Amino acid sequence: MSLLTTNYLTPTGREEAWRFTPLNRLGGLHDGTSTVSVLDSLVGPAMNIPGVSISRVSRELLVPQSHSDDVVVQRTHAESSTVFHVEISAGVEIAQPIHLTRDIKNAGGTELSRVLITVGENARATVLIENSGEIVLGEDIEIVLASNSFLKFVTLQEWDAGSIYAARHHAIIGRDATFESITVTVGGSLVRILPTVEFVAPGASAELLGVYFAKEGQHFEHRIHVDHAVPKAKSRVNYKGALSGDKAHTVWIGDVLIRAAAEGTDTYELNRNLLLSDGARADSVPNLEIETGEIVGAGHASTTGRFDDEQLFYLMSRGISMDEARRLVVRGFFAEIISQIGDESVQERLMVGIDGELAKAGQ
Repeated sequence: MSLLTTNYLTPTGREEAWRFTPLNRLGGLHDGTSTVSVLDSLVGPAMNIPGVSISRVSRELLVPQSHSDDVVVQRTHAESSTVFHVEISAGVEIAQPIHLTRDIKNAGGTELSRVLITVGENARATVLIENSGEIVLGEDIEIVLASNSFLKFVTLQEWDAGSIYAARHHAIIGRDATFESITVTVGGSLVRILPTVEFVAPGASAELLGVYFAKEGQHFEHRIHVDHAVPKAKSRVNYKGALSGDKAHTVWIGDVLIRAAAEGTDTYELNRNLLLSDGARADSVPNLEIETGEIVGAGHASTTGRFDDEQLFYLMSRGISMDEARRLVVRGFFAEIISQIGDESVQERLMVGIDGELAKAGQ
């Protein structure tokens, strides 16, 4: 099926949701010009995990749990042939992370991928998705948390230089459930992710953390939307980015909607960007829309700047070279969030990779 035969509205770039995105670099995901292949690149762990069921089923058997106005998500819902379903049983506590990886060696073409993660009542688990290799991929990941459940959801975008990734990561959070997400974007030509949260019952909480490091020519875009539609829910958003190289471009949009019924809401969002060289550009737009005055708190902050001269001076006064001092500052900048992943081997790999990119850039 071609997108051009549907009723989808092809974005022009003048729409608010697309005004920062270089549409000519999306590989045809938005306008139907890409040729879709059935790649089924996402695979689960090699061994069965008690309390966890992983299957790939026909799309007709698992209807989407939510609606999206995003044309790539709409196309994914309409044209993906299967759904990759991770089902975590009620009442279980999974000690080890559930590792999902991409198998795209010599894949070629374009993939549209639907993923559904369901977490049963009183269950606790961590799901970690590692994305690497080269591909053009449109994806919708829906995460449904039942009452009193907990999920830590980690996604790593370590794509090769030519990859294009446009995706929504959408969490639907039930009563007294807790959702923690960590989004790491350090690779790819163009990466556009929509981390979104939908609260459907009181007492729920969400923490959205993210880091991104864009190098020369890369475009990384993260558009967060948190929908506080019910009372007494809590959300925290904290994204950090660094940019180095000519035409490195990052976009962070933080939208929090507090509806009239959402009394007792507690929310705060923060975005910080560190510019490491000339020619890099970071766009940061935090937004709050509040329809009720009966809230615990709501706030946002955004900063973009260069190295803290005081930090550099402190380190250099103790015999550390300028280049090493810069690397240490960037490491500390990212470590607050990367350390939350909870997998030491993954954390060290990411930090070593960032160190390597800083060395290449002469930072």
